[in-house]
Amino acid sequence: METIRQYLKESYSEFMHRVTWPTWISLQKSTLVVIAGSLVFALAIFAMDKVITQVFDFIYTLFA
Repeated sequence: METIRQYLKESYSEFMHRVTWPTWISLQKSTLVVIAGSLVFALAIFAMDKVITQVFDFIYTLFA
């Protein structure tokens, strides 16, 4: 039981005193970068899906 208590005490201490938290501005900038990157990635996947669908539809019409 003492080891669990020691673990929780050390975890709390590290969480509150040793962690360097980002500033609010830095957090906002990072969030915007992640959102923009996710949108670009989603659009790229969407475009590839549409192109592949068109290619397969064309191939299927050749043999149908």
